[in-house]
Amino acid sequence: MLDFAVILGQLALIIVVARIAGTLVAKIGIPPVVGEIAAGVLLGPSLLGMELSGELFPMDQRAFLDVLARVGLVLFMFVVGLELDIKLIKGREKVAGSVSICSILLPFTLGIGLAKIFVDMDATAALKPAGADFWPFALFMGAAMSITAFPVLARILTDRRMHRTETGGLALACAATDDIIAWTLLAVVLALAGVDAGHGHLPSWAIYLAIPFVLVAIFVVRPALTWLTRAYHKAGELTPTILSVVLVGMLLFAATTEVIGIHYIFGAFLFGAIIPHEQAAALRHEILVRLEQISVLLLLPVFFLISGLKVNIQGLGSEHILPMLAILAVAIVGKYVGAYVGARLQKVPHWQASALGLLMNTRGLTELIILNVGLEKGLLSQELFTLMVIMALVTTVMTGPLLGFVYPQRRVARDIAEAERAALGEEAVDRMLVLAHTGQDDRLLVELAVGALAGATPAEIVVADLTPQGRPLEVGSGLSLDLAEMAAAMERQQGLVHHGERLGVPVRVIAHPSADVDQDLVELIGVLRPQGLLAWSDDPALATVVAANESPVIVATAGTPAPDADAAVVVHWNGDSDSEAATVLGARLARQRGVALDLRGDGGRRLAAVRTALEERGVRLEPAASDNPLAAAPIELSSYGVGGAAGARVRAELDPAPVDFTHVSLGEVPAPA
Repeated sequence: MLDFAVILGQLALIIVVARIAGTLVAKIGIPPVVGEIAAGVLLGPSLLGMELSGELFPMDQRAFLDVLARVGLVLFMFVVGLELDIKLIKGREKVAGSVSICSILLPFTLGIGLAKIFVDMDATAALKPAGADFWPFALFMGAAMSITAFPVLARILTDRRMHRTETGGLALACAATDDIIAWTLLAVVLALAGVDAGHGHLPSWAIYLAIPFVLVAIFVVRPALTWLTRAYHKAGELTPTILSVVLVGMLLFAATTEVIGIHYIFGAFLFGAIIPHEQAAALRHEILVRLEQISVLLLLPVFFLISGLKVNIQGLGSEHILPMLAILAVAIVGKYVGAYVGARLQKVPHWQASALGLLMNTRGLTELIILNVGLEKGLLSQELFTLMVIMALVTTVMTGPLLGFVYPQRRVARDIAEAERAALGEEAVDRMLVLAHTGQDDRLLVELAVGALAGATPAEIVVADLTPQGRPLEVGSGLSLDLAEMAAAMERQQGLVHHGERLGVPVRVIAHPSADVDQDLVELIGVLRPQGLLAWSDDPALATVVAANESPVIVATAGTPAPDADAAVVVHWNGDSDSEAATVLGARLARQRGVALDLRGDGGRRLAAVRTALEERGVRLEPAASDNPLAAAPIELSSYGVGGAAGARVRAELDPAPVDFTHVSLGEVPAPA
């Protein structure tokens, strides 16, 4: 008899183990879903053995858990369809189509070839399920090798902030196209298997009802569902009636595809995909919030367990090593090479094509769903199911670490900045952020910023003059001091605007009281994504903003005055990347101001090569070890790590490439106004 208390205890155990496993693997950069899938495997006979696993999850209790798992699968596939937005492909149709077709065609073909090998080789004959015809088995193997897990890929991109980059946008477009093609392909494969094997609740010819069913869904049901959007906007919230309509539609669509002999997951996916997207972002978000949590936290871990109970790694022997390697090779190479070639055919750069190849290898949960369908339909043997589950975990685990080599996080951040700047349209300018500080001559920072811009156009300097918020300004509270400080700040800011105009670069001032200056400056850096940051050494927010900024940083020593017009530029060289950045800045300043550059330091051949390259490009250099007296106090630049240095210290951008002084931009600045 069904012991409901035991069922509740099993559910609690499943959730706890899944959450712990997901949290642990997330700490090392692996998608949590991998840990949750692995938790299901670990609760099965692979780790605990058949006897202990059977005691924890008795056979008479598993039927109830299986029902919960199937309901969770219906909900999840609906969510997958709901998250699939065709607008992701807009503007990227050629690349998305090329990558998707190639990344499906190659692994699909290789999968069929692998199935042929499994059938022909005596040592692996057990991998082919008994009773399955060759072509349904082979076509299913090809389809299983071709899948990309759109939800897992989207979450990897989101975790790495790559969804805001061009590469991330391309990956989402390719995965969305891949999903449409691959699910359609899998439906055709299962339909053929259904016709041959007699699956479904209707006669075998009923499988052909799938085509008119999809057409009715797209051209009749989808327009009718715009009622949901109108009802949502009228009510201002997701009402129980709206959610009930969504749930009923999802369940009926899943039941329909199950009855005609494909599989219930396709109906749930199709209904999610036809939910209106136009002016329905808030509606879809609320539906996701309501359904995704219960699906992901409760029901999917049950599905992982049911899948894990079917996986028995202990049942594999040495004869399965070669088939396992063959499966991994076909899955990884087929998907990577297919996506890479498809991207390169559309002239996508090598590194970006390589990143797409790695991302399209993500399989995870989607692959597990397909494998369960194959096992249920008799298209996979128990041993082959286990090997394919291992392949799904390996290909998903490897994506993050390999992606870190091909597309490091620093490049992601820079690409995000470029994308945000490009999105600004006319505001897409080279921008330097100057942190003004009371008591300092901020004209020095403005002049250094102009030099760093190297004549780039369009360009601007943003001066942030944030002051700690004091007491509220109220009538009768003695405003004379506050008003005097405000007047002085306004005069100082206006002077910086005029100074920038004289130097040929517009200056924009952002000035306001702040309850948390450090946090506001960090947010400002996130919004502006400046090409450089300039601040004073005694600025209380210095450590916070430098840590938050990935572009070059110039820190002027407190008390350093603005330079005279004829002041030379001195760079203290020590050979590190920061001194290279300081030298580039010094050369730009010297060219802009028409003065000599004095390169000091014992740099050996490297410094000599730098001096030669700069001289050949027209930068006037003081002779090495020159004792010529300087006409005025120089502008002194040194590496950021040199403590107590006079003038300004320069930090290169994070993860900088070595500077090629024969080609680095030294710029031509506009003539002063």
